[in-house]
Amino acid sequence: MKESFGEHIRALRENQGLPLRKVAAVLDIDPSTLSKIERGERSANKDMLPILADMFNESIEDLGLILMSDKVAYDLLDEENSDQILKVAEEKIKYLKTKNLRQGSFDL
Repeated sequence: MKESFGEHIRALRENQGLPLRKVAAVLDIDPSTLSKIERGERSANKDMLPILADMFNESIEDLGLILMSDKVAYDLLDEENSDQILKVAEEKIKYLKTKNLRQGSFDL
């Protein structure tokens, strides 16, 4: 998926014919904040995922994947060696998961 979280939410909203103000009201945010999220000028937060998933009949996991991949992509956007960073990070995540499982905790 190449579209951003905001672009995805905008497409879902428009496909259902919902005005920005109604979706913003359900999220309990200002319509201008939702507009900024849809334009990629502001990031959504994880607390919004269950509400959006329910509203648009999407899975929380799929929305979370798009949201978190946006955060990683924007963090690495200006790095010359972003591919290498992602590979190292993937290995580090595997290591940390096995380390935490061996210790009986999973606090990240």
